[in-house]
Amino acid sequence: MPAVAQFDSLTALLTIDMQQGIQRVSLPRNNPGAEQQIAALQQHWRAAGWPLVHIRHISRQADSVFAPGQSGALFQPALEPLADEYVLEKNVTDAFCHSALERWLHVRGIEQVVIVGVASENSVEATARSASNLGFKTVVVNDACYTFDKTDFAGNPRSADDVHNMAMANLRDEYAEVVSCAELRKRLANQP
Repeated sequence: MPAVAQFDSLTALLTIDMQQGIQRVSLPRNNPGAEQQIAALQQHWRAAGWPLVHIRHISRQADSVFAPGQSGALFQPALEPLADEYVLEKNVTDAFCHSALERWLHVRGIEQVVIVGVASENSVEATARSASNLGFKTVVVNDACYTFDKTDFAGNPRSADDVHNMAMANLRDEYAEVVSCAELRKRLANQP
């Protein structure tokens, strides 16, 4: 996949599932500073006047922490959308599936998306794959995403770092450009 040349008002920042319920997961996780990285990227997008999309999972299961009316479905206070920013609710891992996201982006002429959030191998990976398959230039910010320890298909325990790194490897070059926050900030600062 060719490198993305620049970022501008046709680049949307997609923040995925940064809700209060995800903070209740008791498993070990990676990238403990991801929330701060996401907040800094959101601030940059706001200062530039670029589009932000806040995606939240709303579960169809009444006993889920992400069910409507549960505090877990609310955005984390530090990452709450502003009144004029787009909020998209999804019921499956992929933010493009059964939603208006693709149309919303196309109507605004948005050609590129930068993806951050949780969980790396779940909603982040699913959304990035669809974005790429739908023709959007796709960037995933490695250290502004995170996940949790998980047991693999063969029954072997895997650390959150292992799970995350495999998700990034699955996306890299095939579906998305995977960058660090530092690399992205450097590129943003060096743009004309």
